[in-house]
Amino acid sequence: MQETAPDPPPVAQPVPRESFRAGMRAGLPFAAVGFILSLSFGVLAREVGFSALGAIVMSAIVHAGSAQFAAISILAGGGGAVAATTAAALMNSRFLPMCASVAPSLAGGWARRAVQGQAVVDPSWAMARRAGGRFDRHFLFGATAVQYVAFVSGTAVGALGGSVIGDIEALGLDAVYPAFFLTLLLAELRDRRSRLVALAGGMIALALVPFSPAGIPVLAASAAAFAGLARRHRVSG
Repeated sequence: MQETAPDPPPVAQPVPRESFRAGMRAGLPFAAVGFILSLSFGVLAREVGFSALGAIVMSAIVHAGSAQFAAISILAGGGGAVAATTAAALMNSRFLPMCASVAPSLAGGWARRAVQGQAVVDPSWAMARRAGGRFDRHFLFGATAVQYVAFVSGTAVGALGGSVIGDIEALGLDAVYPAFFLTLLLAELRDRRSRLVALAGGMIALALVPFSPAGIPVLAASAAAFAGLARRHRVSG
């Protein structure tokens, strides 16, 4: 009688509570940076005419530093609400493929998965990725939870305490959002796959700044980058 090989031991699945806590610990450094970033957003948002409540609500709903800084930079330069909203939407378009990749790892029907998908932010998405293209959703939730609380809290401190914090130019907070965008650009330039797209977008914005209305450089650069990334995805697919 031929003996059969024993079944392999089952793969240990992460305990949801432990994964959530691990995600929270991993998200703490990003939460600290997000607090400082959102604090400057709260101050700058008040400078361009936002109410304190409006700035806090925007952070609570959008929770995307790049999109929010794009919007207020356009408004600060004299651009309109349509240009600011369009720029923010283009900046956040990167979340569409990210959420699509996470969707199979989420639980429940489409409505429940849509709610869970709100936890997809750049650092959490990257850290929650596992072998085989799967994602640890509980780790994702924990990592985003601490970042979300810090981001909204920082906005509230900046928006409500701007007069106490002081002059944003004296503190250097007025340089935060251009420095933030420069950091994003430099990070993309280091990635061989997105280097050309990032460089083209930066050059388009730089060329348009001297003579175009406020908001147009950001919109044009974002549209060009989105088109370039979409083309790259079709070619690679």
